[in-house]
Amino acid sequence: MPVIQEKYSWFDVSEEIKRLLILASENWENTQLSEHYMKEALEKAGDNLQVLIGAYRFFFYQKNPAIALNIAERVIKIITVRENLPSHWLELEPILERRKEEENLRLYLNAYAGKGYMLAKLGKIEEAKLITERVKKIDTNRETCATTIYDVLTSPPEEED
Repeated sequence: MPVIQEKYSWFDVSEEIKRLLILASENWENTQLSEHYMKEALEKAGDNLQVLIGAYRFFFYQKNPAIALNIAERVIKIITVRENLPSHWLELEPILERRKEEENLRLYLNAYAGKGYMLAKLGKIEEAKLITERVKKIDTNRETCATTIYDVLTSPPEEED
């Protein structure tokens, strides 16, 4: 395993988790097998945000919005606890606005926007609009997908010729 350690030395997880993530990647075309490896890595990694972000992307690109949504919600919960964030939006919004440049709060906003996107993909349009509108208001530099998703969800249907 020293090759994995050298190649992925920046990735702060155990060699076993690195091995599982590599196997998930190498077996990308075999969805069932690659998801098995990814789920095992998630189970072993616990609350490791790097692994959760990678897993979110993995399930996003595997077109599995239900699992991606679950992971986005886990990231939100982890950051809420670590940063001692309030659960009510009216209390949370000014904190996110004020601290949006901090790494964990940027990640929170990205995970929240990702949650909105996954909800839209799952047909939960009203909840998706609410979330993406909230993030859009804070994310004035458009660093998340929220503005684009909100605009798509709220645009009038195009007329057919």
